[in-house]
Parts: sequence; structure tokens; C-alpha cells
Amino acid sequence: MSAKPNRAFSRAELFPNGTTANEAGHLIIGECDVSALAAEYGTPLYIYHEDTIRDTCSEYLHSFQSRLPEARVLYAAKAYLSPALAGLLSDTGIGMDVVSGGELYTALAGGFPAERMAFHGNNKSAIELDEALSAGIGRIVVDSLNELELLRSLLENRRQVQPIMLRVTPSVDAHTHVKTTTGMLDSKFGLPLDSGEAEKAVVAAQAAPEFDLMGFHIHLGSPISDLTPYEEGIATMTAFAAAMRDKYDYVWREFSPGGGFAVSYTEHELPPTIDFYAEAIATALRMRCSDFGLSLPTVHVEPGRSIIARSGVAVYSVGARKEIPGVRTYVAVDGGMADNIRPAMYGSKYTAVVANRVHDPMEETVSVAGKFCESGDVLINEIEMPRLAFGDLIAMPVSGAYNLAMESNYNLAQRPAVVFVREGMAQLTRKRQSYSDLIAL
Repeated sequence: MSAKPNRAFSRAELFPNGTTANEAGHLIIGECDVSALAAEYGTPLYIYHEDTIRDTCSEYLHSFQSRLPEARVLYAAKAYLSPALAGLLSDTGIGMDVVSGGELYTALAGGFPAERMAFHGNNKSAIELDEALSAGIGRIVVDSLNELELLRSLLENRRQVQPIMLRVTPSVDAHTHVKTTTGMLDSKFGLPLDSGEAEKAVVAAQAAPEFDLMGFHIHLGSPISDLTPYEEGIATMTAFAAAMRDKYDYVWREFSPGGGFAVSYTEHELPPTIDFYAEAIATALRMRCSDFGLSLPTVHVEPGRSIIARSGVAVYSVGARKEIPGVRTYVAVDGGMADNIRPAMYGSKYTAVVANRVHDPMEETVSVAGKFCESGDVLINEIEMPRLAFGDLIAMPVSGAYNLAMESNYNLAQRPAVVFVREGMAQLTRKRQSYSDLIAL
């Protein structure tokens, strides 16, 4: 399965670390030949490079802990989670935030320790909260006054104290897509600052012996390329923390500015580096804490997309062509919106290479269309490619985040196989669905 990588190629900077191509023009990821992987496991196929995940986790830990020594990095599991990934992440030393009982169950199945997890979500059920308490979850991030009371009642029966954080909506505009903006007053998430609900939650949490109120959490949206929203969010929350200290003698110990850090999906995008995010957050927090005479809290950051996105590559096989003279050429692949709904839902942009002919010159501009029964099922609207033929392999980089997390069985499509690669070895971490799997429930 291994091949000796020996040449760079166009758009290589968007692929997992160390990705190259051999003399035959085959894409090489983790020292594995993508053409050979596609032949063995079929397409669509999702390939994750283990070392890119590990390297990115290490970079996050170093960038934040070199500036804020007690900082914690929690992987946002909603970006993508499997037992195999949970086991890999557990070894890196980072934490994890989960948003459902299913994510909690999957993380535990992969061996991830519950005490390094935080549980988010705007409508956690009593069953999910009970499962989290039984597992020994490290933090529960309370999203509403209703949830605070529900959790208190569950803890009262258990006679235990649970560390919690309060998710506050700070009315800060992240200037991102309307469907992924979460910090504004008009949001389904969090305890609004402007309405007084956040303050009521502080009072209620302090009064309940079942809670250990650690601090506050905000999440402004994603992906955020501008550092200003983080600075504004920190300014708002330090002012709130100071007010809670002055009015109720409450001293925060932990604070999370959330995640939402951006990544490059195409060669034309250049978001801030991890170091830039870390420096902006650390500088703003130190300055604002100093202004208000606050102790510096332990910071939690929650990258999801920016840990997993670049490590993952989606591989498709080319099928039909449709040439409309003077208008457009469509090239259809055997996947699409069932495994990657982001272009249809958010207008997300991607790029690609021909994985079995990486070195061929560009000859045409095409639209890469999916196979599903929606006109909006187009993965890439316009891209320059070598002339594509039936059976060619198209590899789309930066496909590790949210593609599979948001996948469906639309048109009763089978969900694709997933392999992890490293040092010439490939591990099948999820088999392709069979027809019998589709009706098994």
C-alpha cells in the first residue's frame, strides 16, 4: 500500500502534512497511494491522515499554553467523531466537547476519558444529562435557566456536586454566515447578557449546593477569520465577570472564548494562524483582566474544524459528463450532498485535484456535480482541471470537518468508507454501508 513520494503538486498546501505525488502522478497521503486505496475500499472514500491530526493538536497546545500556561484545548466533536478518532485524540492530551448523548457514547467507546470532556447543547434532555453525570463528565456547559433547574434536580437525587460553566450570549457579531453565527442576542444558544438571564443564572448557580460554578463560556460562530470578535467578546465577558464579583462576590476560575477558528478551503483563502488566534485571545484577556482587577481565569478553547478539516480528504470517481456549449461542462462524481452538504447549505467553496493524474496540465474548466436528485448538488461550481475521463479520481482536500458529521442517506445512498493512514499503513475505521445496513433498523 505504500509508495515513495517524490514530487510536489498544485494545491498541495491544502492537503494533509507531507502529501505529495509519485512519478506516475498518483496522490500520496501518509505514504499511501490514494489510487490503491480507492481500488481497495471503493469510492466515495474519506481518508484521514493521523499525523496531521496529532501535529495540529500539538500546535494548539503549544500556541495557547506558551501564552496561558493553564490553558486547555478541547476538540469540538461535532466537526467529526468516531471511536477511532476518539482514541487517537485521547493520546494527544487534549480535551473534548460533546453536544449529545451520541457524541458522549462514541467518545467513551473510543476510550476518551469523561473527566476531560465538556457537555454543550441548547436542549440537553434529562436522559443525556443523566448519562453525562453517570460517566463522570468534567464540565456541563449550562445553556438556559430551564437546564439549570433540570440539572439541579438530577444532582439533588444523586447527592453530588457537578462543575458547570454558563454559556452566555454576549451580543457580539462574528461577521460570518447567518447560519453559523451564535453570539448575537437573537440566537437559540446561551443565556442572554442583555436580558439579564445570565445574571439570574449566576445567582441561581451560586445558591445551589449541587453546582460548582467554574466560570463562563461564549461561542461567537464559525468560521471566524477576523480576530476582532474574540477581542470584543472578551471585553464584554470580563466586564460581566467584574460585575458579578462586585454584586455577588463571585470570582470566575474558568473562561472559554469558544472556537470557530477558520481554515483554508481553497488556495485563495489565508485565515490567521493558530499562533495569531492564541496571541489575540491571550493579549485581550490579560489586558481586560488587568483593567478590571480580575484574576486571570483558566482558558478553554474549542477548535473542531481547525483540528480535523485539513487531515481529511474526500475521494470520488468521475462518471458522466454533460457539456453545454458556451455555458458549462458538468462532471459528475459518485458522491455529493449526502456526504458533503456544505456547498449546498452554506455555499462553501472547495478545490480538488485528479488523484490518479496529479501532474497533468490544466485543460478545462468544469463544475463538479454530485449524483443526488437536487440541482443544488454541486460540490465545486468552477475549477480548472485536466480533461476528466470516466473513472478518474477526484480528491477534495480539507474535507475532514462537518462533511461526515452532517452526512445523510439521501436517495438511500450508502455512507462512505473511512480509512486512517500513517507511514504507509491504512486502517479501515468505518466500512461502507451495505444495502442491508440501510434497512437494518
